[in-house]
Amino acid sequence: MKKSASSPRLLYGIIAFLSFIGVVIVVRRMLTLIPVLINGYQPPVVKNNFTQIDDSLAHFPLLILIHIIPGLVFVLTGPFQFIQSIRTHYPRWHRLSGRLFLISGIVIGITALIMSFVVPAIGGANQVAATVLFSLFFLYALFKAFQQVQQHKLLQHREWAIRVYAIGMAITTIRIINGIFFATSRFTGLTPKEFFGIGFWIGFVLHLIAAEYWIGRSRLVKTKSVVNALTNDPFIKFMHQ
Repeated sequence: MKKSASSPRLLYGIIAFLSFIGVVIVVRRMLTLIPVLINGYQPPVVKNNFTQIDDSLAHFPLLILIHIIPGLVFVLTGPFQFIQSIRTHYPRWHRLSGRLFLISGIVIGITALIMSFVVPAIGGANQVAATVLFSLFFLYALFKAFQQVQQHKLLQHREWAIRVYAIGMAITTIRIINGIFFATSRFTGLTPKEFFGIGFWIGFVLHLIAAEYWIGRSRLVKTKSVVNALTNDPFIKFMHQ
């Protein structure tokens, strides 16, 4: 019992932590890009690895803002899609937040694809390959989640929504991974051009694995609940006497 009770708490804790990072990322990026959109591009006074990242995005302020503002909606509405008490007691809120989640996801996925080919990638072709592949999978998962709910296949809808959420939130873990690469670059000798693509692959793959683990665990819990219900059914007990 203790193990099963602690697992959801750990999951919720990780989601809360990644959501906080996601909000910080979006707010920081908005604060740097909105002035650029208003006043025009200005080259950085100090040039280093950190300002290089900001500078590469500063050439495309409108595109980046169209990508990240829906990202903030995605981060804030995402966790509530999987809380059963909200789905049960507040179905209207669940449907409304679900639509916001879907629409923001579509914008995020499409703009991520555009950015992959328009915005110069610090990690080069390796980074572009990761973003294109997982952006396509993200959009496909969105389509499947929408399709399944239209067909009233709610269990399958939930599983595809988990995949959507996991891939969408991978950017937060990618930031952590690349931050570790930055911190250890003096020892490894790796440059952002070398490790950025690696960070994207690691982050996306980790989140996809986590999504499939979450889905598999949910299926196992449901199977156990069905077995327990059947085992305790009076008619079945009578038939086995």
